[in-house]
Amino acid sequence: MLGLAILGSMAMSMNTAALTAEQILERAEQKLAASTMVADMTIKIERPKWNKTMSLKTWAKGTEYAMAYVKGPEKDKGTVYLKAENDVYNYLPKIKKTIKLPATLLSQNWMGTDMSTDDLVKLTQITKDYDAKLTGSETMSGRDCYTIVLTPKATADVLWGQLILTIDKKDFIQLKTQFYDEDMELVNTMIGSEVKAMGGKTVASKMIMTPAGKPGYKTTVVYSSMQFNTSISSSFFTKGNMPKVQP
Repeated sequence: MLGLAILGSMAMSMNTAALTAEQILERAEQKLAASTMVADMTIKIERPKWNKTMSLKTWAKGTEYAMAYVKGPEKDKGTVYLKAENDVYNYLPKIKKTIKLPATLLSQNWMGTDMSTDDLVKLTQITKDYDAKLTGSETMSGRDCYTIVLTPKATADVLWGQLILTIDKKDFIQLKTQFYDEDMELVNTMIGSEVKAMGGKTVASKMIMTPAGKPGYKTTVVYSSMQFNTSISSSFFTKGNMPKVQP
């Protein structure tokens, strides 16, 4: 029995080692693959002279539709962001007005965080937009991980000039992402931690985004709940529905 266990372990190790960068990314994407996702999260923004904490509820359907409702603080409560295909809108409850935002805003920092609107509402299809190269291994939080370098395909409309991903070998969870601009300068580093089961999937429930060259700057996102594959009509993700959204 011990011999069989050892042989089985060796076979599994050999199979894992033989994976290509594309196969690793596909497995990572499949781990989170879902027709829809509903999540509750807290975002903490840290700056050298001030801190701010926000709570949000988000809904996503595929890669084209996403909604984010700000639950707090009180002065921002009821603010809603919508991405519907290539259009982006912001609903402001104090003036009861919906504003269409320029698409370029997707690449800009959102509500004072170190994350862009794109980071929050767009589920980038990595295997579609980037060419991948497996460059080695590293250990994070006691987990053996793959290191993969991504460069944009010529036809891809993406923000980053290069991404370096650290993906757990056991559960294929993305534990670190380094974001580089077109000049190959490091812009942000995102670290995932507190791996746990949520909504039937194993996920990193905490993410910390740290901008390069900015001491004292940090944004922390903590998910308190996630639900996958719930029924959400496409009509939910419309401009007219934004004032009606409730957390």
